Amino acid sequence: MSKRTSSSNGVAANTKGTSHTFESPYDKQKVLLELTTGHFSLVRALHMADYITEMNGFCGIMSVFSSLRYCLGDPADKGNLYLALAFLPFGLFFDFMDGRVARWRKKSSMMGQELDSLADLISFGLAPACVAFCLGLRTPLDHVLLTIFVLCGLTRLARFNVTAANIPHDASGKASYFEGTPIPTTLGLDAMMAFWVSKGWILDQVPGGVWFQGTALEVHPVVAIFIVHGCLMCSKSLHVPKP
Repeated sequence: MSKRTSSSNGVAANTKGTSHTFESPYDKQKVLLELTTGHFSLVRALHMADYITEMNGFCGIMSVFSSLRYCLGDPADKGNLYLALAFLPFGLFFDFMDGRVARWRKKSSMMGQELDSLADLISFGLAPACVAFCLGLRTPLDHVLLTIFVLCGLTRLARFNVTAANIPHDASGKASYFEGTPIPTTLGLDAMMAFWVSKGWILDQVPGGVWFQGTALEVHPVVAIFIVHGCLMCSKSLHVPKP
């Protein structure tokens, strides 16, 4: 999860015949987004960092589709499962790069921050939960607990957007620490699941087996790892230094 900060470069532009003086790239983007006419006004409003953020979202969505393709195919063919896991580190790469590019070009915006959070939710929240489903966490209670995990990521990102400005920043505009574990740390869960796949510990062989089999409380105990990680993301007191 990268932090987007606004810069103070003055920019002038002409929109629909009216002259506007912009205090920052944020102001320019806001006017472009509010245009009711003009071809590709949304595309023109995006900064370079925003396009990199879109690639993060692309990786997350492709991971979800790869998970679905695995569920539709032969369970013994793990190609799509490995592909679903492989897309996620690339999502982290783009998540890292968008913040670097935004600070380098001194162009960031509220829209960029929102895009960043939405892309992170897909790549590091929804996509890992889909992979966990593919691996065999498929009981109704598993589904509820994985949903809670994703909602923890959603809540953590929303809180970040609200409180980011209150966290101390360095001279480059980068936040000094994260409140709670940042959502890209779910790559640790992805690494764990990749290890399970390599060992063949999927479907009926999921580590820990099944508890309360045949009842309404049937659950795979390893889903607790996702719940613990979700709680760490939502923690207020846990401060993780930002590299």
